[in-house]
Amino acid sequence: MATKLILNGRRMSVDAAPDMPLLWALRDVLGMTGTRFGCGAGQCGACTVIVDRAAVRACSVALGDLAGKQVRTIEGLADPKTRRLHRVQQAWVDCNVAQCGYCQAGQIMSAVALLETHPQPSDAQVTQAMNGNLCRCGTYPRVRAAIAQAAGGKA
Repeated sequence: MATKLILNGRRMSVDAAPDMPLLWALRDVLGMTGTRFGCGAGQCGACTVIVDRAAVRACSVALGDLAGKQVRTIEGLADPKTRRLHRVQQAWVDCNVAQCGYCQAGQIMSAVALLETHPQPSDAQVTQAMNGNLCRCGTYPRVRAAIAQAAGGKA
């Protein structure tokens, strides 16, 4: 059964079981591997995507629950015409956030969702939004610096 949704600005129909986790629909059905598998329990944040402006763990939401919704993945952030990075992606590069990089797509998607709802977030809002995005390399200070840069000031 196909689920109709808007993925990275494009209306599409995804032919997969409605109970399939979005993570596997993205990776295995659509070949979009930017969204990573981490824990499979919604605890690590590696699979974070944005659904209707909210950060969501793709491993914990069924494809069928997304009918008619807007889903954005890391692949949908950069400008498709100019290939210019999203301001959060650029801040990640400027602040040398990534080490191993495994968690970064989820971290970036959480930061984008935060800044779309709170353009000038407080320290507490940053902490709350990024809580649950785990980084084994411990780049949390650089994550905060990148969010501050993307916000255009202190975060």
